[in-house]
Amino acid sequence: MLADFRSYADLHLDVGAAPLVALVGDNGAGKTNLIEALSLFTPGRGLRRADFGELARIGGRGGFAVSATLAAPPDEAHLGETRLGIGSEPTPEGGNSRKCRVDGTAVASASAFADYVRVVWLTPAFDGLFSGPAGDRRRFLDRLVLAVDAGHGTRVNAFEKAMRGRNRLLAEDAPHRAWLDAVERELAELGVAVAAARAETVARLAALIEATRDDASPFPSAELRLEGEIEALVNATAAVEVEDHYRRLLRDGRARDKAAGRTLSGPQTSELVVHHRAKAMPAGQCSTGEQKALLIGLVLAHARLVATMSGIAPLVLMDEVAAHLDPRRRAALYRELAALGSQVWMTGADPALFTELPEGSARFLVTPGMVTPYEAMEM
Repeated sequence: MLADFRSYADLHLDVGAAPLVALVGDNGAGKTNLIEALSLFTPGRGLRRADFGELARIGGRGGFAVSATLAAPPDEAHLGETRLGIGSEPTPEGGNSRKCRVDGTAVASASAFADYVRVVWLTPAFDGLFSGPAGDRRRFLDRLVLAVDAGHGTRVNAFEKAMRGRNRLLAEDAPHRAWLDAVERELAELGVAVAAARAETVARLAALIEATRDDASPFPSAELRLEGEIEALVNATAAVEVEDHYRRLLRDGRARDKAAGRTLSGPQTSELVVHHRAKAMPAGQCSTGEQKALLIGLVLAHARLVATMSGIAPLVLMDEVAAHLDPRRRAALYRELAALGSQVWMTGADPALFTELPEGSARFLVTPGMVTPYEAMEM
């Protein structure tokens, strides 16, 4: 249910237990707005990384509300339904306040939703991930970690805040040594925690990919590696020792970092390295089609990892993913998605993209501000 969210004044959409949900409509009709609303039920700012103030409908009351009713798994049907809610309200100061609720009871943040739902997604914003800047891959990795560790986003934000504080201190003519010692101690603790969470997720995901490797799949297996001085240490050294090492790096690098205007050591410089396993080729050197197939395979593996680690088959959101696949890969994608045990929401402008969906799938026509069952779509 949406109220004053993006292009929707009021919407109540029931998809039942359909494993695959297709949203079909013209560009600009509001398809991505729907899956963006679902992406808010995870820590962070959703799949568009938008500020909450941008999500309220233009011409609306100034705030918005999104709620989702979840059915318990069949083996826990006795637990009934759970209703999650998130939204914002305008404040007298001209800002907005975020509200999160579970069954009508206020909770501190969207992290509380992790007990009921996990969310993963793939959008066109990921195109070029493997050939783009390292920062894009770090953000992608942090999203992977966040799906299995709801506290990761808080740690990353705190680390970045502490790093900005250190950079400001270093920019002073005569920074106070005690203050630098304190902020570097905090930076080391947070940085090691961030690096350890990333390293563990990459290791688990790499192991799952290897265990389920299928060289005949149209979605090739990826070989993953996390590079970085801190990340290398957390795999072989006690956390306390790694923190001490990182503090020494920060202390010894003060003059260098002051000259550079930024902190040069730490997990903010790590690199997620991805190779096409069968070709033994860096992902960034693969063709555009191969990169897309690699990325889809990686997201599918991540969805399986989330289910394994959390016990919750994640909600999977895929924006315009089928449009870039040939018919063979498209049919294979639908088979893979149906086997996840998740509910998968997909968007597309062409109804023909979804003619191969398995029986039981739900299809909807999206027009500005409205969503209706797509009865005319061919099976």
